[in-house]
Amino acid sequence: MTQVNPAEDQPLPEDNEPAVEEAAEDGGMAAAQAKIAELEKKVAEIKDQALRALAEAENTRKRSERDRQDTAKFATASFARDLLSVSDNLRRALAAISPEARDMNADLKTIFTGVEMTERELLSIFERNNIKKVEPMGQKFDPNLHEVLFEADVPNVAPGVVIQVIEPGYTLHERLLRPARVGVAKGGETGSGSNVDQEV
Repeated sequence: MTQVNPAEDQPLPEDNEPAVEEAAEDGGMAAAQAKIAELEKKVAEIKDQALRALAEAENTRKRSERDRQDTAKFATASFARDLLSVSDNLRRALAAISPEARDMNADLKTIFTGVEMTERELLSIFERNNIKKVEPMGQKFDPNLHEVLFEADVPNVAPGVVIQVIEPGYTLHERLLRPARVGVAKGGETGSGSNVDQEV
């Protein structure tokens, strides 16, 4: 005859239920925390993207503003460059009439005065429009502002110093419009006289 253990027929004690519930709560809490971490990461990514987009928009706005200002400043550069030859020709006309010829001929003196006034007015207009003359005589050669046409051995002059300006240069709002065309010293021995090579 089989003996039945009375303990087997009784239900399990309910002491395990809180442990099961606690384990379920811990699992749910971990899942919730993982979800929160994931959402926080997404928020950080979106915030970063938004900040980058704002920075890019600001950079684009600044670049557009700079381009607009440059366009306003340098829109006349081509026209100004064309006027430089007019200034050069006025200077050549004045150089062609010697002081002696002016003294001997009243008509030549009148022409000289008229051309001189025209040149002065043109240079005044250049100044008002931020077109500045670059006259580098005696200065060290600067490849950003000057163009060398010849070199010559000149006594007592350091190498690279401008010894002759063939054509003055000009800048427009500090940007080079035309380089000054110059001759520079090679740097000769100390002595008398000079041997300037005019070959271009």
